[in-house]
Amino acid sequence: MCLVIVALAAHSRYATVIAANRDEFHARASCPAQWGNVHPFADVLAGRDLEAGGTWLGVRRDGRWALLTNVRGGRGSNKPNAPSRGDLVPAVLNQPAPPAAALATVMHNASAYNGFNLLAGDAHGATWMSNRSDESRAITTGVHGLSNALLDTPWPKLARTRAAVAAWAAQDSDDPASLFDLLADRACVPDAALPSTGVSLEWERLLSAPFIVSEAYGTRCSTVLAIEHSGNARWVERSYDKRGNTIGEVDVTWEVSRTLY
Repeated sequence: MCLVIVALAAHSRYATVIAANRDEFHARASCPAQWGNVHPFADVLAGRDLEAGGTWLGVRRDGRWALLTNVRGGRGSNKPNAPSRGDLVPAVLNQPAPPAAALATVMHNASAYNGFNLLAGDAHGATWMSNRSDESRAITTGVHGLSNALLDTPWPKLARTRAAVAAWAAQDSDDPASLFDLLADRACVPDAALPSTGVSLEWERLLSAPFIVSEAYGTRCSTVLAIEHSGNARWVERSYDKRGNTIGEVDVTWEVSRTLY
């Protein structure tokens, strides 16, 4: 993932809402979200990276979820032989421990990976950890965001999208599908407001939009996960081509354990 907004206990109907864009090279093969029936994806709804086998966002049938974003470090900062960060999401989801404890277990080997954020949660809240920070953070309420820096780093695209999701939640809208309009924002940031993350100015401009469109790299899919206080859950994922056109949609509903909610 490259842009994630998470709203926890911020809506009268929904206990958890996740609105996210996955940005990736178009040449990297992946498949849309589906329920898994083999380890490490048994009873996990997630898309798949077909090159390394992992995922960027997944949810269990009981409502436990986990997601990953890369931390941008500029050219030359990545270790070419590091293990795939996409393995971390199923590693967290496969543990019976609460999210914070599951994350802590995964973080024991965090230095082996290139930079990442991990955020995992359930009906009671969420926890964030990163191998680019010595701190962790527990979240129980509010609207929070992740891009390719640490939690709630106020990059313009994150601040803009987080504010839009917060406004949606405050209005108590009953339609989580309308969040796709917010995720589809293609407006780039003026040069004076761009963050400096170690990539070229051309890339900073391209990556400054919430929804990225280019021939080689861009927003491959948008996902909205909404879990009601009642326990009803819905996952909607839209996939896009290199021109930003919708080429597929996955729409899944199920009922999570009511003992959690």
